[in-house]
Amino acid sequence: MKKSFDTAIIGGGVNGTSIAFELAKKGRKVILLEKQQIAAESSRAAAGMLAAQAEIEQDGPLFQLALKSQKMFASLSQELLEYSGIDIEFVQKGMLKIAETEDIAHEVQQQVLFQRKWDHEIRWLDSHEIRELEPALSPTIAGGMYLPNDGHVHPEKLTQAFAKAALHFGAEIRENTEVLSFLYDQGKVKGLNTSNGIIHCDQVVIAVGAWANRLIKDLPVFPVKGECFSVKVNKPIINTTIFSDKRCYLVPKRNGEIYIGATMIENSFDKAVTPGGIASLIERAVKLVPEIRDATWERVWCGIRPQTNDGKPYIGEHPEYKGIFVATGHFRNGILLSPITGKLVADLLEGNTTELSAFRLDRHQPSVM
Repeated sequence: MKKSFDTAIIGGGVNGTSIAFELAKKGRKVILLEKQQIAAESSRAAAGMLAAQAEIEQDGPLFQLALKSQKMFASLSQELLEYSGIDIEFVQKGMLKIAETEDIAHEVQQQVLFQRKWDHEIRWLDSHEIRELEPALSPTIAGGMYLPNDGHVHPEKLTQAFAKAALHFGAEIRENTEVLSFLYDQGKVKGLNTSNGIIHCDQVVIAVGAWANRLIKDLPVFPVKGECFSVKVNKPIINTTIFSDKRCYLVPKRNGEIYIGATMIENSFDKAVTPGGIASLIERAVKLVPEIRDATWERVWCGIRPQTNDGKPYIGEHPEYKGIFVATGHFRNGILLSPITGKLVADLLEGNTTELSAFRLDRHQPSVM
């Protein structure tokens, strides 16, 4: 007897598991298929920053989506702890967006004026004030934007928590299961052919990050390789996340690790970590926080992030094939956007009208394999 599902989700990263959780919570029969293991790729490699107002500098649909998603984490951390037993390590100790020179200081001060429209607690700190907050910062730093309500999570634990909470509500998860092709009936999806047999379903969500165009031909999602490393300290040397432009960030974790990243190498699926990439990060990190040079070396890693040509994710139904939906292209904001992505896609699959026109697939003309 064949087993059928309402929805099959392809991809066990943070957005795929978030969608599974939200759909299962609504009582849908859901199966999540992952080629490797849950959180095997970029969701494991991320730093976990929730940097809506440091990463995105202009108002628009993506910025507003990021703000909404960021506000969901405080309650989400409690909800996931209840249903999964996993602490996602939500920390809300703020972020500093650093201005290393006086020229950059003027730009960051303009960002402060803009960002205060959404959070009046955001403020500019001059070189003296910023070192009062974080004494370990280099004395050469000109100042920075202080975002006291920013924070971070443990990305792998967040992904695992979404998955386990989805299981709590009745979802099925199959790891080590590769999707080989789609099954159609009169232009509508009816199932999937996988490495472990046929899956029957009425809806499919593709949430496979940078690998999306292997399932959806001509969808312009491309990989951006990011190398990272971490050090460990016996006592904290920084308390807030330090964010300098898009070339370097330092994220202090609960266990004493400081995550430092990340390089950006476009159009590469090569997950090898290079001495040159790590050396450039070390140089920048030590320039920002000189005490990093005396910290204990911990580990290196690499992740492959999904980027799109216009910088916005794809969230919506395929324009040609009924029942196929996509949620990918979140680039450096996959962790941040995961709560809102799960809710939006779950609502969309239930037929609820959601304003997603800025993220629709027919910004281009993809075709499914």
